[in-house]
Amino acid sequence: NLVDALVARGDDVTVVDDFASGKREHLNPAAKLVEHDISSPFEVAAEVVFHLAAQADVQTSMRRPDYDASVNVVGTVNVLAAAQEAGAQVVFASSGGAGYGECPGPVTESFPFLPLSPYGIAKKCGEEYLAGWNRIHDAHHVALRFANVYGPRQDAGLEGGVVAIFLERMADGEPTVIFGDGGHIRDFVYVGDVVDAMLAAVGGSGGPYNVGTGVETSIAELHDACARVSGSDRAAEYQEARLGDVRRSVLDSSLADQELGWRAEVGLADGLELTWAWMRQEAS
Repeated sequence: NLVDALVARGDDVTVVDDFASGKREHLNPAAKLVEHDISSPFEVAAEVVFHLAAQADVQTSMRRPDYDASVNVVGTVNVLAAAQEAGAQVVFASSGGAGYGECPGPVTESFPFLPLSPYGIAKKCGEEYLAGWNRIHDAHHVALRFANVYGPRQDAGLEGGVVAIFLERMADGEPTVIFGDGGHIRDFVYVGDVVDAMLAAVGGSGGPYNVGTGVETSIAELHDACARVSGSDRAAEYQEARLGDVRRSVLDSSLADQELGWRAEVGLADGLELTWAWMRQEAS
């Protein structure tokens, strides 16, 4: 989604990907491709590096924290080193959802960053490296703390893609599963809004910035909303809550509004409609 937006505005784009989770068919043909695992050092020629490469599954990080750290910590150091050599700014995809831990309500960036999973810990490490590089090298790298991102091209095979999981299974008439009692609260932000936030961060400094809607949606409510969009009347199955899943995660993005001029524009109902339309188009 980001690459499409950059290409559309006339930028020259290079994608660095090892396709551990990405799909080749999603790659914009106007972008140059470099196949590489960021766990190993590399070089780039760029003005801006959008660092979106990650091991992005919380449960995988619980089972394999060493692998998670190799991608999300060592990989981030390699990205920073490559950007430094190129004289490029880094815009880093951090995680408010996994980073803050339990939230009493929509939290600002001053709320303690107390992750409950190795994935969240790695994102906190990444932010510290960015801040350190800014101090040491007088750089202007920016971290964006994403809420729960959803939208077209999301992978249903990843634990964090609950919208994709629900809609794909509803489309196929398969059972859907809610882990816990359905009362887990999340802040769902549409991918198009997240792309706008990343573009707004280019050339700026400061942060980190929350990127979310501030709207609380329970997983049970999300399931109902997905059912309305898909036309499914099948009830969800409930299973035991998973280790590492926080109960409430919601972000206050006022600082991004004030300093970057960004705010979320797409509500959940409209975002789900757009996602469902894309899924049906892909299936046809």
